[in-house]
Amino acid sequence: MATISSLGVGSGLDASSIITQLMAIEKQPLTNLQTAGSKIQTQISEVGKIKSAVSTLNDAAAKLASSDFWKTTTGSSSSSAVSITTSSSASAAGYSVQVSSLARAQTIAAPAVASSTATLGAGTLTLQSAASGSTPVAVTIEATDTLAAIRDKINSAGAGVTASILNDGSGARLMMRSNSTGLANAFSTTVSGTGLDGLAFDAGSGTGGATLSQAAADAAATINNLPITSASNTLADVLDGVTLTLNAETIDAVTVSVAADTETLKKKIEDFATAYSALAALIKTDTKYDATTKKAGVLQGDSSIVGVQNQLRSLLGSSSGASGTYARLSDIGLEMQQDGSLTVNSTRLDKALANLPEIAKLFSNSSLTDASLDGFGKRLRTLTSGMIGIDGGISSRSQALSDKLKRNQDDQERMQTRLDQTQKRLEKQYSALDKQMASLNSLSSYVTQQVAAWNKSG
Repeated sequence: MATISSLGVGSGLDASSIITQLMAIEKQPLTNLQTAGSKIQTQISEVGKIKSAVSTLNDAAAKLASSDFWKTTTGSSSSSAVSITTSSSASAAGYSVQVSSLARAQTIAAPAVASSTATLGAGTLTLQSAASGSTPVAVTIEATDTLAAIRDKINSAGAGVTASILNDGSGARLMMRSNSTGLANAFSTTVSGTGLDGLAFDAGSGTGGATLSQAAADAAATINNLPITSASNTLADVLDGVTLTLNAETIDAVTVSVAADTETLKKKIEDFATAYSALAALIKTDTKYDATTKKAGVLQGDSSIVGVQNQLRSLLGSSSGASGTYARLSDIGLEMQQDGSLTVNSTRLDKALANLPEIAKLFSNSSLTDASLDGFGKRLRTLTSGMIGIDGGISSRSQALSDKLKRNQDDQERMQTRLDQTQKRLEKQYSALDKQMASLNSLSSYVTQQVAAWNKSG
């Protein structure tokens, strides 16, 4: 009896094709599950995008809800000789600044030697800052140390002094400069050993083997005719919330001013409107139904997402008692459009920013007893924080979709197992049929041969 080496050989049937067609029918439920799973994954992705957009809106609202934000100031100066930076603690004001002298760092120079590879001798170099409570720093110098090596040892000693090598027409000079300006940061150097005398300098007398290239000095200036001295050219603690940087000496007084930074305030309000509009557009796309094309957004009919949209619209369209001047966002130029976006009327907003205390209340006022007196920034931050919190509507919806996807994937696995079993069963059945058909065909051939033989013999 013949041996069947391939499915269908024995029967003459295209068994593989038959099984493939049968399995295609059997696989349809799996295909449906896969299509559903892909849709759920898309929904999860879109919910994630909405959550991210809500988070961005929350950040923008948090900025507007901060009372310190509305104290944002900016500084201006009539001359580059004096620059100014401000913080929220600065008050609007103008100042007259005149700079008599800048703070300087002490610099000394040793006598010239042939080159940076020259050696000086062996011994100890001790650096002592004039600053109160400072500790002398000793640098050990070997006889084999070149000028460059001595420079590197000074720089790694942590003595508050930076060394460098200056190559002039007379040779190479070791220069030492205080890292900080001001009289308090002057320094002296003493030496012991041989060949190091050129590194010694007494800051008190100004004498020594090294020469004084630049003396340590404090800055001297007047602010509104009041004298100011400082070890640094940066005056950070003279005016509340204001840092002045002295860049050059002046002949005429420099006018510096502090004012509310309305440009930054306006930009953050515009950012808020942009964040809301981006979220509204995303939700609109995901939940719409196009009657013409009969295509629905991936979250069309999703009550959780539609609820987010409705809550935000309701809040932004409501009134607040936070300000006695402005009751609605539209009063300051934030206007809701028919497409759901929030636009900024710059003219109206500029006018509102001229009344900074009231627009600040509209966004940042906080009441412990009456929520209707809370500013829009605080109310929106509270609402959006709840939406994206662990138990919030968006987070809950995302989790529900994840759970649904997990069930779908489990169903797919069970279905695939069943399909694998079905295919094995069909292959076994058709294999058995092949064997039977092969046996019958063999018998038929044998009988035919015998009949032919009988006929021939007869």
